[in-house]
Amino acid sequence: MNDAQLQSYYDQAPSARRMVLVSVGLVMMLCSLALSSVNIAVPNIAEDLQASAMAVSWIPVAMLWGNVVFLLPIGRLADMVGRKRMFVTGMVLFILSSLCILLPQSINSLLLIRVAQGISSSMVYGTSMAIIGVVYANSNRGQALGIGASSVYFGLTLGPLVGGWLTEHWGWASVFWAPIPVLVLCLVVLFVFVKGDWKSSVKAQFDWQGSLIFAAWVTAFMLGLSRLTDWRFALLAVFGLLLLVAFVWHQSKVESPLLRLSALRANRIFNRSLLSAFFIYGSSFSMIFLLSLYLQYIHNLSPSEAGQIILIQTLIMMVLAPITGRLSDRFEPRVLSTFGCLLFVMGYAMLFRLDMNTSLHYVMLALVLLGLGFGFFSSPNNNAAIGSVPADKLSIAAALLNLARTMGNMVSSAIVMTLFSVTMGGAAITAEIYPQLLLVIKITMGLSVCYAFIAAVFSYRRGTIH
Repeated sequence: MNDAQLQSYYDQAPSARRMVLVSVGLVMMLCSLALSSVNIAVPNIAEDLQASAMAVSWIPVAMLWGNVVFLLPIGRLADMVGRKRMFVTGMVLFILSSLCILLPQSINSLLLIRVAQGISSSMVYGTSMAIIGVVYANSNRGQALGIGASSVYFGLTLGPLVGGWLTEHWGWASVFWAPIPVLVLCLVVLFVFVKGDWKSSVKAQFDWQGSLIFAAWVTAFMLGLSRLTDWRFALLAVFGLLLLVAFVWHQSKVESPLLRLSALRANRIFNRSLLSAFFIYGSSFSMIFLLSLYLQYIHNLSPSEAGQIILIQTLIMMVLAPITGRLSDRFEPRVLSTFGCLLFVMGYAMLFRLDMNTSLHYVMLALVLLGLGFGFFSSPNNNAAIGSVPADKLSIAAALLNLARTMGNMVSSAIVMTLFSVTMGGAAITAEIYPQLLLVIKITMGLSVCYAFIAAVFSYRRGTIH
């Protein structure tokens, strides 16, 4: 089938569209679950592998690094070689890397597995929204993207609940291998039922030099942020920013860049959507990690009990995201997403007031506000961004959206690592340093309030699309 025939096929076959949405959404959910489920197992991993607080703080960051470094090149490659092919390749690599957990482990080998999971998940995240966007191009795209976004957030926040249950009953290693059977089933469904590969008809060369510069600046900047109090790491962060300048210069000179910056600057709706996503996800990722530590260490909850409380946010978001996605097909996305950002501000302001005696009901109320914020922000923001780019650039657009999310996550995690380093050093988390843990949480939630407010400004200023 050519592109027109393929689009006509999906336009006239609702069951085929649903098959794509279910299979792609399930894979996105499982990759997101893998990212966050390990957070709840951190205390058990630290005890079993005799790892310090500083070492285990790298567990979420390692996967994020692999994801961020490869997202932009993967998005460009997917437009060239085919989105389905890249998506399936990512699934296979994710399964193989997760199986490596069955080998004897140390904290260093565990971090390598997380990097491999990050690289393979970049192939999934860099193509998934583009696949959904093109399949539903002429039929409730906002709602479909909302369901896709819900699957990501459902995985992120279902992770602590599933991870807690698996850790208690099967050990922390099961968090890695348990999703594999479902991923294999999704792989079969994609091969058998999903038609099309969706690649650009325009021939272009891949920018390998730009990819290497991009990987270098992300790595240097992230490592530098992780220990800013050390002057050598601070210099590394500055070097990373210089490499970013070099990347921007290179992209403006090369004939077939990873990212055509002039087009990005000209597309106000898209670039404001990216900035909003960066700040919102920068505010949210470390919240789940820190809140799981707070509930387990200070409130003495089990991993599964902590996961159940954190799940409140996701359940609310799951209900709202498809609804607000459909609303954004009819009403201005900036109004819906800006309202979501302001709900984030309120939720983080509540979490800023956490102390040793804060009731669980107070925590739950804050999570309700954050769930409402996610529900109103995610789908309208994605719909506005995806709808503002041409069809042959959907993969790179989806990759940029996910890059904004993961870069926000990475910068937030690096700041938390710096706070851990300054307040706790290499010590394990014990009752004696609970006040330091609370201090890290307070500082992080205060920063999150600022991030969410900045996101609200960018969201509102993106302009109208209807």
